Amino acid sequence: MEINELPADVALMWGLRDGSRRGPKPSLTVEDITRAAIELADAEGLAAVSMARVAERLGNSTMALYRHVKSKDELLTLMSDAALEQPSPMPDDLDWRTGLTFWADNVLTVLRQHRWYAQLPISGPPAGPKNLAWFDAALGALAGTGLSEEGKVGVVMGLMTYVHGQIRLSIDLGQGFAENPDAFKQYGEVLAKVVDRQQLPALARVLDAGVFATEIAFDDADDQDFDFGLQLFLDGVAGLIERTCT
Repeated sequence: MEINELPADVALMWGLRDGSRRGPKPSLTVEDITRAAIELADAEGLAAVSMARVAERLGNSTMALYRHVKSKDELLTLMSDAALEQPSPMPDDLDWRTGLTFWADNVLTVLRQHRWYAQLPISGPPAGPKNLAWFDAALGALAGTGLSEEGKVGVVMGLMTYVHGQIRLSIDLGQGFAENPDAFKQYGEVLAKVVDRQQLPALARVLDAGVFATEIAFDDADDQDFDFGLQLFLDGVAGLIERTCT
């Protein structure tokens, strides 16, 4: 495939769409526009991002932005890659499990710096330079496992799904707790009044065990649930490696 045959969004993220232009560097660049959009989203949330607001932040006309970025959808695509930092170098001699834990914890840290990221639409596999750098780092952690290349991709895509899903869930629940903490604090009491032991016997046993007896105070910065689920996922990967590579 030639460079000019790349999908439009891929060419855009890699800075290849306008690569044939010559002449002096323009006063406004795609990087400037993307950086301003990220700063706006960090300050006011994703809903505040529009071409007009970004133009205002840059001191330019909206039409000036459209010469570089054709639509808000393109802008969101650019933000989805540019907001990610390059992955931290993985320490030497880590086993695969410690390496993937290191990777997942770093993804969590980066995305918590841009809480709006969880609201971005996901329309395809990773393709931007920074997203692919993270993809590569996770694949590299599996290098010594004996898994096939296809197996490594399956593990990493599953881990991406888990990490991004947990981040989205924790942010949504955090907002819900902030708006209505009683819904969380009184959860066990409410369930006890509506759970029918004949229809929901497993849930009734959970209530009998006192799992929801204490008030739930949700904190989306608490990593306990994230770590628990991550280790369950990695237990499954360990089982896969044992079944297929030994």
